[in-house]
Order: sequence, then structure tokens, then C-alpha cells
Amino acid sequence: MDEAKTNPEMTLTEGAGRQGRRVMSTCLRDFVSAIVSGELAEGKTLPSEADLMARFGVSRTTLRETMQHMVAQGLIRSRPRAGTTVLPRSQWNMLDPVVLDAALAQPNDFAFYDALMQAREVLEPAAAAAAAASADNEALVEITRAFEAMRKSDGRDDEAWSIADLAFHTALNRASGNWVFAQFGIAIRAALLASFRKTNRASQSFHEAIGMHEKVLEAIRMRQPETARTAMQTLLRHARRDMEAMYSNRGS
Repeated sequence: MDEAKTNPEMTLTEGAGRQGRRVMSTCLRDFVSAIVSGELAEGKTLPSEADLMARFGVSRTTLRETMQHMVAQGLIRSRPRAGTTVLPRSQWNMLDPVVLDAALAQPNDFAFYDALMQAREVLEPAAAAAAAASADNEALVEITRAFEAMRKSDGRDDEAWSIADLAFHTALNRASGNWVFAQFGIAIRAALLASFRKTNRASQSFHEAIGMHEKVLEAIRMRQPETARTAMQTLLRHARRDMEAMYSNRGS
């Protein structure tokens, strides 16, 4: 017999537990968003505990649990008599899902996407070269399948193009045989997809972009590591150009 049916107290306790987790999740999301958006600025001392409880509509226990998570992610620091302050962005764990979601919600945050592009410019050419040297047939099929999905979108469906673009780069990183390259793509999957959505919408030529991806794929197929590295560098320069043009146009 279901124990929960014979023990109403357990059912109530579990229900209260789920409700508490939802409240904490909402509080955490809203609190992190206020920091990432700059509403609660870096270096700023946070309001009192009572004011924060009133702002987010939560109990003292929920607020403290929320802030413990934020301390662990490098967002805030609490010191006796000095209060709780917002730490510099350089100390935030941007790969924490809640922090990453809040960052992605800031459409004009060029610094966020610029940092992402810098990381890609370092890692992805090396991943392409490694894939050309060691990718097995299964990995090649996966990269090829993603490339064909990109081509099929024909640039008319930005979302299909972006999802296939993400699949291409994810498969390539995995094909490198280097777990760090592979995990890089997985860890920032949401950020990469958001980046592809932006640059693909801003792209001046779908066919030019497809051609550059094809050159990367062909170099991997032909087992030419340095050609693959150079082709990926060219592709990323093109993506950076589109990204910078997009933000430049927004500012004009």
C-alpha cells in the first residue's frame, strides 16, 4: 500500500517541501537577476535582511538559503559588521545555470558575448585540429549530419540554422577526443545557442557561412589538422565580425 495514502502527515510534509523549493527557486532567480542586470550593482551593500525578505516575499530561512547559494557562486560576500556586498563580476560563476540564464536575459551585454567569443577563439581551432587528427567515423557522421541540417535550413529558418550550428560545434568538440573541449561545449550550451541566434540573424551571407563550415568539415574528413585549425579561425573571425556589427548598429 502507498505509504503516503496511509500517512497524510507525510503527504503534507512532501507538499510543503516542494512548495518551499519553488519559493526558493523563484527568490534565487529574481535575486540573481537583480545583481546581473546591475540593479544591485557590484560593490553595493545589500539592503537589510528584513528589507530583502519584504522585497522577495520569502521567509528568513528561504532568504538565508538563497544567499548561501549566491555566496557559493561568487555573487555576494557577507562579513560581520560590514554587511553583505555584491562582488565584482570577475568573481561570479557564470557557468552556474541561474547566473547564466540571468546573463542571457541581458540583450545588450556585449562584454558577455565578447568573453564567450574569446574563449571560442582559443579552444575551437585547437578542437578542430584535434578532430582532424583523431576523429573516428562515428564522430565524422555526427558532424556531417549537423552540417547537412545547417545547409537544409537555407538561412530562411534562423532557429533551425542556429540549432544545427550548435550541433555542429558540439559534435566537433566531442570529436576532438579531448574531454575538456567536449565539456566546454556542454557547459555553455545555452550561451552558445544564444550567441548563434544573434550572429546568424546578423549574418550578411548564409551561403558564405555555410561555405566556411564546409571547409572545416572537409579538412577534418581529409585528416588535415592545420587546415582545419585555420578554417575554424576564419569561421570565428566571421562570427566575431557579425557580432561586433550587430552591437555597433544597436549603439548608433
